[in-house]
Amino acid sequence: MHHSLNIAFILLAVAVGVTALAKKIKKPYPIALVIVGAIIGLVPLPALDPLKGFVEEGYTFQFIIISLLLPTLLGEASLKLPFSHLRENTKAIGALAVGGTFLTFLIIGAGSYYILDLSLQTAFVFAALMSATDPVSVLSIFKTLGVNRKLSTVIEGESLFNDGLAVVLFMIASIYLPSYIEMGAGGILAAVLMLFKVAIGGAIVGGGLGYIFSKFTSWYDDYPLEILFSILLFYGSFLIAESIHVSGVIAVVVAGLVFGNYGAKIGMSPTTKINIHSFWDVLALFANSLVFLLVGLEIAYIDINDKWGLIAVSILLVLAARTVAVYTSMLPLKGIPAKWKHVLNWGGLKGSLSIALALSLPGDFPGRENIIILAFSVVFFSLLVQGMTISSLINKLNIKGPNKERTDYEEAMTAVHRYDYAIERLDQLKNEAVISTIVFERMKALYDHKQKEAKETLDVMYEEHPEWRKTQEHIASIEALYAEHEAIERLLRKDMISSQLAEEEIERIIDHIEQKKNKYYEEEN
Repeated sequence: MHHSLNIAFILLAVAVGVTALAKKIKKPYPIALVIVGAIIGLVPLPALDPLKGFVEEGYTFQFIIISLLLPTLLGEASLKLPFSHLRENTKAIGALAVGGTFLTFLIIGAGSYYILDLSLQTAFVFAALMSATDPVSVLSIFKTLGVNRKLSTVIEGESLFNDGLAVVLFMIASIYLPSYIEMGAGGILAAVLMLFKVAIGGAIVGGGLGYIFSKFTSWYDDYPLEILFSILLFYGSFLIAESIHVSGVIAVVVAGLVFGNYGAKIGMSPTTKINIHSFWDVLALFANSLVFLLVGLEIAYIDINDKWGLIAVSILLVLAARTVAVYTSMLPLKGIPAKWKHVLNWGGLKGSLSIALALSLPGDFPGRENIIILAFSVVFFSLLVQGMTISSLINKLNIKGPNKERTDYEEAMTAVHRYDYAIERLDQLKNEAVISTIVFERMKALYDHKQKEAKETLDVMYEEHPEWRKTQEHIASIEALYAEHEAIERLLRKDMISSQLAEEEIERIIDHIEQKKNKYYEEEN
């Protein structure tokens, strides 16, 4: 036990040290960790021999990644992803996470069978591994560059749901594929039913537990206890789902979305939200740091001396499949600029989940060695080459974040809203007799002054930047359409119009909103 704790401490110290240095020099920490991990694994360093031995067993890596760290990473990401952002980008996320994942799976599976000369089952197991994307490196770069929120949401949303589907495809390919092949045409139907059962079952488990724990948060205003609720929710939903043979990944994602949106709305105070998010920020940084260091360490144990040709072709095959999947799945969608598609294509990095799944294969699984070699090689290439060049691609395509003036504008606008809500809260406290009228008037005067200054700053900016008028007109037209939508629903609730007319009008307004958004994004990009 003492020896294991020492190794764990060394692992943590190296991971934190590399992460801190990478953040200091403003470089993507996942890539730095992979490089350092590979160096530690390949260079003789007697002091770190215990660390190398710790990760030599595939089971150790697979257990740490899937059972310990994956629920943390999925839970943290889904917890902080607003429903509104998902809803705005449902079509793009759905096209990539479902259509794109299936296309990638089929193309890599067929290519591995016919081009790499792998057996049918080995080919599609490898295809399932390569269908999973890991956006951590890309999103860390996006945050540094301030890339458009919609683009970041699409990449993050795709990865959350894509990982769940990829794990299900891996399970089907590695366990059930031989029996499905023997069944012939009926095997296709059986595979589809299995896919739906595992995915929908995971969503039900996650949704149900997310709702229950959301209710728990409404009974307490105690953020340490509510943080414990979130830990139980994420790990509980994963373990329960896996124990009944449905998707633990999908269960955690759905649980996090429900808890982070519905639970936050009905039961979390501002203090609780801040503390829960801060807690999971720390855990996610810790988990990501360990994950990518372990990836680098594991690469040292892969013997690729006589596999260079196979590796090169597999990398090209995975890149080609991703390209076809992205551009084909997004072909029917409007409002997605071509240069965004280029970033989505090159930003579809492979990561630790692919390696963990590969290492989870039984020792006697046919083609296991080839699968592990190819999976490690593609992931290593993906993290180093794609991860290190994605920022250059973003700069070359001129997909930049807001400039300083735009940031100043957003800060001033945010200040107006902050002060307005603060005044509303103070008024509520006065009406509830929590504060006196004298205190209320004094505090209100202070916030009125701050709000006036922020509004004056905005007025000056509006005069200096008439080109912002188009953005304002877009916001105004969208908000006006939402108001129209609300008015129709109000008339329907009062039985003043028929449900048929209401449905027709609401459908027309929603179409109009989508058209305006798509046109705006096309013009802006």
